[in-house]
Amino acid sequence: MRPMKFGVGQPIRRLEDQRFITGSGRYTSDLIPANALHGFVLRSPHAHASFRFTDLAAARAIKGVRLILTHEDIAHLGDLPCKGLIQTTDGTPVKPTPHPILARGTVRHVGEAVAFIVADTVNKARDAAEAIGIDYIVLPAITGIAEATAKGAPQVWPDRPGNIAFTAEQGNKARTDAAFAKAASTVSMTIVNNRLVSSYMETRAAIGEYDAKSKRFTLTLGSQGSHGVRDLLCNSVFKIDPSRMRVITPDVGGGFGTKIFLYSEYPLVLTAAEKLKRPIAWVAERTEHFLAHTHGRANLATATMALDAKGKFLGLRVQLDADMGAMLSQYGPFIPWVGTTMTSGCYDIPAVHVVFRGVLTHTTPVDAYRGAGRPEAAYLIERLVDEIAMKTGRKPEAVRTQNFVKPKQMPYKTQTGPTYDSGEFDGHMRQAMIRADWAGFPARARKAAKAGKLRGIGLACYIEACGGGGPESAWVTIEADGSATVKIGTQSNGQGHETAYAQLVSQELDLPLDKIKVLQGDTDQIEHGSGTGGSRSIPVGGAALAHASRTLADNLKKLAADKLETATSDLEIAAGKVMISGTDKALSFAEIAALPGATAAMLTVKDTWKPPEATYPNGTHVAEVEVDADTGATRIVNYCVVDDFGDVLNPLMLAGQVHGGAVQGIGQALMEEVRFDAEGQMLTASFMDYAMPRAADVPSFSFETRNVRCVTNALGVKGAGEAGAIGACPAVMNALVDALKRAGKPTRIDMPATPAKLRNLIANR
Repeated sequence: MRPMKFGVGQPIRRLEDQRFITGSGRYTSDLIPANALHGFVLRSPHAHASFRFTDLAAARAIKGVRLILTHEDIAHLGDLPCKGLIQTTDGTPVKPTPHPILARGTVRHVGEAVAFIVADTVNKARDAAEAIGIDYIVLPAITGIAEATAKGAPQVWPDRPGNIAFTAEQGNKARTDAAFAKAASTVSMTIVNNRLVSSYMETRAAIGEYDAKSKRFTLTLGSQGSHGVRDLLCNSVFKIDPSRMRVITPDVGGGFGTKIFLYSEYPLVLTAAEKLKRPIAWVAERTEHFLAHTHGRANLATATMALDAKGKFLGLRVQLDADMGAMLSQYGPFIPWVGTTMTSGCYDIPAVHVVFRGVLTHTTPVDAYRGAGRPEAAYLIERLVDEIAMKTGRKPEAVRTQNFVKPKQMPYKTQTGPTYDSGEFDGHMRQAMIRADWAGFPARARKAAKAGKLRGIGLACYIEACGGGGPESAWVTIEADGSATVKIGTQSNGQGHETAYAQLVSQELDLPLDKIKVLQGDTDQIEHGSGTGGSRSIPVGGAALAHASRTLADNLKKLAADKLETATSDLEIAAGKVMISGTDKALSFAEIAALPGATAAMLTVKDTWKPPEATYPNGTHVAEVEVDADTGATRIVNYCVVDDFGDVLNPLMLAGQVHGGAVQGIGQALMEEVRFDAEGQMLTASFMDYAMPRAADVPSFSFETRNVRCVTNALGVKGAGEAGAIGACPAVMNALVDALKRAGKPTRIDMPATPAKLRNLIANR
C-alpha cells in the first residue's frame, strides 16, 4: 500500500472536532422543533412494589398538560425485546423476562417507568407527575448477587426460582475434571467486578414525530445504530413494516454500548406524537441516567487453576454469576456469554470449563458497557495469574511467559471457541516492562518507603474479541463536482469515524479529506447497517468501504481510458484526477462524472464485507502506583501500554482511544461503583456520590504499538475501541496488591480500591 497524504497510516487530526469544540455540533437536543411538546417520565421510587393509580384527573386538569400515558394506554404495544437469547445448559434458549414499556401493576427497580406525561413545557409535565395519585404497597427487595441467590430470598419474577434467569456453560467439563485430577496444585480466587454507570457526556434524548398523511413515524435520537433501533421498534414493539419509520441519529456525545439499546422513552415519544399530532421531545436528566439506563459489569466469579509440578497451566474452572438486574435487557444474557468465551486470555490452557448464571435482582438492568464481557474476563484471569505467582513464589512475568500461547501455535483455537489468528504476547509484555523500567522499580520502592508511601508495580496482558459479527455495507459516490460521498450504516459516538472513513477513501482516490462527505445515522438515506459496537466500525465497515473505494477507482479509470484513448493499465489516480502515468494528460473526477458513459452504476459503488472470524487485539498494560499509608489515597505514578492492533489507520486517533479506555478502566479500579441500600435505593445516583476520574486522577500515558498484522481481516486491523478499558483494571489492581504485599499487608481487595478500603487494609482493620 503506497503512502497517501491523507490516507491510511497518517496521524490526521479529526475533522469533526472543529464543530465539536466550537459548539456547532448538532446533537438531539439541538434539533427539538419550536412547536414540540415535552415529555417527562414518572418513575418508581421503590425497588419492589405493587401499585395502582388512584387519581389521574388532577394531573390531566393542569393547564398545559396534553397527555398522560399509563400501561393501559399502550397495552397494544409489545414489550422491550431481549435478543441475547444464548443457549442454556439444557440446550434451550434463554427465556426472556417481561420488560414492559410502562410498569404493569408491579415495579421491580427504582427508576422503572410508571407513566409518561406530555405538556407544553418540561416543568408543567413535572408538576403533573407530582399530582398523579399512586398507591404503592412496598414489597421485599434484593440488590446483590449473594443476597438474591440465598435461600428464601424475595423473588424478582415468580417463574424464576432462586432468582436464576439462566444457567449456561463454556468449554469441556470432563476434560477439565481430568486435568484437575492430575494436577500437582491448584490456586483459587474469588473476585467482584463492580457495577458501573456508563457516564457519557450527552444524556439520552429522543424526538418523536408522526405524519398522519403518510402514516410514518420519525424518531431522532442519540444511538449507536439507527437501523437497529428502527427494526426493533417496528418488529417487536409497534409491529409495523419498517418502511413506516425513519430513525435519524445526529451527533452523539458518547455511547460506550449503552446507546445501542431500545428504551421505553422511544416508543413513548412516538406514541404521544401520533396521538397529539405534534413533535414530542424528551431529554434525560442526569439522575434519570443513573437510575434507568442500563448499567455495566456487576459480576461475582471464582476461578481455580490446576498446575503441574513445574507451574504449567493444566486446566481452569470458573463459576461466574452475572447480575442481570430486574429484567433481561436487550443483549443482557449475551454479555457473560461473550465474556466467558475469552476466559483463557493470552494463555495456553488445555482444559477449561465455565459455568455462568444470570442472576435477577431488584436493580436497573445490566447490559453491554465498553468491552461487554471481555473486560470482566481479562480482569479475572489476570488477577488469578498474579495470585498464582504470589502463591507459588514466582515472578508474575515468569508465570506468564511459561504459559502464553506462542506465535508458533497460531492460529490457536481456545477451549471456549475463539481462534486467535496472530499475536506475540511475550514480546509486547517484555517491551512494556522495558518502557516502564521494571528493573529499576525496587530502588523506587525503597525511596517511596522512606517517605512513608507504599509503592507497587503490576502488569496485565489482555486479549479481546472484536471486529466480528454480521456483514456491513458501504456506498461511495463521485458527485458532479468531483467530490466523494460515503454512506455507511455504522454510527460515530465520538470516535472520529468521519475522519477515519475519509482516510480510507482518500487512500484509493487521493482526495483531500474536505472533499469527502460521510453520511451516517439516517435510515431513509442509508439502506441498512449494523451500527457501532464491539469495535467493529473500522474492521468491518471500513473493510467494506475500502473495497468499495478501490472498485470506484477502477471504474473511474475505465471511464477515463476511453476519453484519454489509452489502456487502464497506463492510468493512475492522483490529486483527484485520473492521469496517464508519466504525462500531464489527465481528467479530473468532475470531468469524468460528466462523460456520457458515467452512469450512476459507474459512479456509485456498494460493497459488503463479512468477517470470517473476530479480530483479537492484545497488549500489555503496566501500572506503577503509590499509596499514602495515612489516607489510603492512590496515585498512579507511571503507566505504560504496548498494544498489538495489527495495521493502524490513524495513530493519533488510536492513541486517543487507548487513553480514553484506560481512564475508564482506572475509574473502575479506583473509584466508580453503583451502590444500593437495603431497600434498593441507589446511593450513588449523582456525580456528588458516584466518583468519576478527573484529569488529576490519571497519569500521562506512555503508549506505543508492537503490531502483528491480522490475517483474517481485509484491512489487517484488529480494532482498538475497547482495549484500554480491558487492560487497565487488572494492571492497576495488580499494582495495588503488589504494594500491599511488599508492605506486609493483607492483599484481599476488590474494585473499587477506594482510600477507605486501602486505609483499613494498611491498618489491618
